[in-house]
Amino acid sequence: MKFIDEVEVEVRGGHGGRGCVAFLREKYRPRGGPAGGDGGDGGDVVLVADGSLTTLLDFKFQPRLQAGRGEHGRGKCQHGKRGADRVVRVPAGTLVRDAATGEVLADLATPGATFVAARGGKGGHGNAHYATPTNQAPRYAQPGLPGQERRLRLELQLLADAGLVGYPNVGKSSLIRVVSAARPRVADYPFTTLVPHLGVVRVDDFDFVLADVPGLIEGAHRGEGLGDRFLRHVSRAALLIHMLDISGLTGRDPVRDYEVIQQELRSFAPPLAEKPQIVVAGKMDLEESRRNFPAVCTRLREHGVELHGVSAVTREGVEELMALVARKLIALRTGAGTARSARG
Repeated sequence: MKFIDEVEVEVRGGHGGRGCVAFLREKYRPRGGPAGGDGGDGGDVVLVADGSLTTLLDFKFQPRLQAGRGEHGRGKCQHGKRGADRVVRVPAGTLVRDAATGEVLADLATPGATFVAARGGKGGHGNAHYATPTNQAPRYAQPGLPGQERRLRLELQLLADAGLVGYPNVGKSSLIRVVSAARPRVADYPFTTLVPHLGVVRVDDFDFVLADVPGLIEGAHRGEGLGDRFLRHVSRAALLIHMLDISGLTGRDPVRDYEVIQQELRSFAPPLAEKPQIVVAGKMDLEESRRNFPAVCTRLREHGVELHGVSAVTREGVEELMALVARKLIALRTGAGTARSARG
């Protein structure tokens, strides 16, 4: 399934039904009077968060969402039926914005959360509604009102307990493959991962959701390498796992990489940089990584950071890392962890 995390849609509430002009004509009731019923209200367009959905792809094929029209009023004071609501499922974690202003209208962060995206128009009054002692036979009725209409931008922010961040090709996808059933593409070139992936990790009897987002680069918060869209998917995570490549084979300085990613998190959203982090050196099966590990550890301690080493190939340190992640998430859920004490 293709992953789509941002779409624009047009939503339109149902038109209200028109009121009816009618008069009661029955045997033995020669002066039955006005009997036109009211029109029914138009239906609403309602967005409902569904935890089983993971993409906004469906909206690429149905960019217009229209609710049902209210029925017209009828004679004998019969009111029209209300129009059918258009109930639309969206992935849990969807942010709803006004497309014109960018204003956040709703945050459907939890399964079952609902938002009325466009309200239906009111049905018109029939002529029975206008009868008075001085106007006992009104010959007019009210038309139905149009439903609310607007353009919305839907932005998906994945719901994950922990998120993997770092430069491209540092081993994030390899790690999520060995700890969960997620199967992102893994290869020895940058930007192998092009869309976010979610994996469920079990440590003893504790489960948590781990997100692997595509690699970030300098300028990600401004949209370089689509980084602003990728950062959005870890904004709800309680904990970040910041992965580094310390092998030196890329020609980059891992401590500099750490500083760059921290700055990108801070520039995108200051609270994101304050989230608890675990800093991890991947690819510890490489001789170069093992040789550089002590020196990088020493330099990162100057930032108050403890470095953990893992290898997705040999699984060295992976079990211990996931146990550490589970402990920190449990502490955060129970209120025992803080951004400062949980960073390791």
